[in-house]
Amino acid sequence: MPEKHPRPKRGERKIQILQTLAEMLEQPKGERITTALLAGKLEVSEAALYRHFASKAQMFEGLIEFIENSIFGVANKIAAEEENGIKQLHALVGMLLSFAEKNPGMTRVLTGDAIVIEDPRLQARINQLHDRLESSFKQCLRIAVTQGHEEPEPNARANLILCYVIGRWSQYAKSGFKRIPTESWDKQGQMLF
Repeated sequence: MPEKHPRPKRGERKIQILQTLAEMLEQPKGERITTALLAGKLEVSEAALYRHFASKAQMFEGLIEFIENSIFGVANKIAAEEENGIKQLHALVGMLLSFAEKNPGMTRVLTGDAIVIEDPRLQARINQLHDRLESSFKQCLRIAVTQGHEEPEPNARANLILCYVIGRWSQYAKSGFKRIPTESWDKQGQMLF
């Protein structure tokens, strides 16, 4: 008689669903993920998915929440541990590039590729995440100015840095995860800062 695996607890199943969704997003072809495909990958019924999430959009919101908690948790730690504004900014951008490199599926969410035909509120939430990142960059630059660093256009520079990060994420996703986001970061970071 085959050994029965215990059913995961409710919270564990939710995490398992999100992990599987993220893994499916790592496929370079980037096919649309349906709840039927996700359920098949998990070897459960679609109804089982809906016991944990009201909709597929809610599943993506779970991924976005994970991304936000991860990114801004580290960003807050960087701000608390590093006083120099330029060094904060450099560490923050490096972390964002590394996060994408380690989480290719999440990168497709960060660029909007994975959610383009999903609920519009998902793209709005990613746009808010981008706005928060730009605000963090501005804050680093404000600190740098108070420390004597000349910065004639902090808002423009913060936006340029955001565009750089999003561009590297996009290049990574569009290349089928071959163009590593941290490639040449040391040299490019010197140019940006």
